[in-house]
Amino acid sequence: MDSSIFNELRAGLTTASAEETRALAARLAAALPPGSVLALHGDLGAGKTTFVQGLARGLGIQESVTSPTFAILALHRGAGKTLVHVDAYRLDGARALEDLMIDDFLAPPWWAAIEWPENVADWLPSDALHLELGHAAAERRHTLRLR
Repeated sequence: MDSSIFNELRAGLTTASAEETRALAARLAAALPPGSVLALHGDLGAGKTTFVQGLARGLGIQESVTSPTFAILALHRGAGKTLVHVDAYRLDGARALEDLMIDDFLAPPWWAAIEWPENVADWLPSDALHLELGHAAAERRHTLRLR
């Protein structure tokens, strides 16, 4: 397990490409215990979905990962693991997420990545990891910091 990834993210990191962001997320996935919830904060284009693509890869999930903007929730499975990917942009509170029956999809071993977590903050567990993502659009770089 790579526990140094947590210290690096707390200090803040900048990646130079989408692939570097995916590689960083894959490292984090290897250090996350099952049942982890990642709250991904950041503006549109900050790299949240790119980060989830790397998480999936780090969990051994080979299927394509795209933003579930219109579907709201996507399940990605592979290597005996489940990644629950939620885009909460259009949700309004925990009730909206519960109406999607998210708890039914949290069968061990699972990990969850929640984009726009502020919209479902009352659903997030107290031990959720909050990751702030930003971007320098002109340079196509991502900035990441664990809160």
